[in-house]
Amino acid sequence: MPSPPLELIVLIIGIALVFDFTNGFHDSANSISTVVSTRVLSPRQAVAFAAFFNFIAAFGFGVAVASTISKIINLDHVATEIVPYIVLSALIGAITWNLITWFIGLPTSSSHALIGGLAGAGISAAGFAAVKISTVVVVAQFMVISPIIGLVVGFLFMVLVLRLTRTQPRELADHYFRRLQLLSAAAYSFSHGTNDAQKTMGIITPLLFSIGYFGTEVDPNHLPVPIWVILAAHAAIALGTFSGGWRIVKTMGYKITRLRPVHGFAAETVSAGTIVAMSLAGIPVSTTHIISSAIMGVGSTKGPGAVRWGIARNIVGAWILTIPASAVIGFLAFLGLSLLF
Repeated sequence: MPSPPLELIVLIIGIALVFDFTNGFHDSANSISTVVSTRVLSPRQAVAFAAFFNFIAAFGFGVAVASTISKIINLDHVATEIVPYIVLSALIGAITWNLITWFIGLPTSSSHALIGGLAGAGISAAGFAAVKISTVVVVAQFMVISPIIGLVVGFLFMVLVLRLTRTQPRELADHYFRRLQLLSAAAYSFSHGTNDAQKTMGIITPLLFSIGYFGTEVDPNHLPVPIWVILAAHAAIALGTFSGGWRIVKTMGYKITRLRPVHGFAAETVSAGTIVAMSLAGIPVSTTHIISSAIMGVGSTKGPGAVRWGIARNIVGAWILTIPASAVIGFLAFLGLSLLF
């Protein structure tokens, strides 16, 4: 493939920000479904609230997740002139899978879609040596671990909260938890921004490296993230959240289990704490997986029958499919681009 013109680089950055927008659009349900279903905020208020905290997360916990994502493609084994085409193919794979699952109303992981797209496009471009399998393995491990954390900790935290409030009348407890849920929803939206916006930063930085943006002395394994990339990524995901993904809101907020304010508070609090911890560790987890499993965990305190496990099984099936499906699309996208260019 020839070295890409500057216009193509600008276009790919624009598409990366569109992916970030679809990430916020797709994942808006994660941030607002509980506060909407428990009637703490109206849908219009909820999306504005979540978008604000998505954006200010730009000033939060560094760029460790972006660093991890930028290392998935092994820049020591890939010619710099094909990196933009790999990134473009990965974005095609991720955006396509996001739109498919949005259309059918399944809350899958935009993060895993991006990672799958990168892996598939990299393998298509230069074989398995182009992908740092160890990084993908870590992500795959936490694809299993993070939902378990959300489910178990959500259940235990909900049990603790119920015991602490067992002497309070239900109406009074609901009144206080409606207010507390504003704090938990803000914390969750902030944590969502700290992890998910960084994934777009992590694919823009190797793209900039491939055109010499950082000069010749920068270590490709430790790429810096320019401030304009940080702000652009957070602005894009905030705008996506503001636009809302109402099909998935319906699934997350109403179909998995019936939620009271106390359940929403517990699910959001557990999810926010888990995601922030993962962000600090540089682990690109699925915020969708964590909030979905936390909702299941808090809902199961009402008994196994309180959770619609059939819906849950459908969601888990979509989780399992995400990385391989987006990898196949990314692989085919690179083959198609190689014919065009």
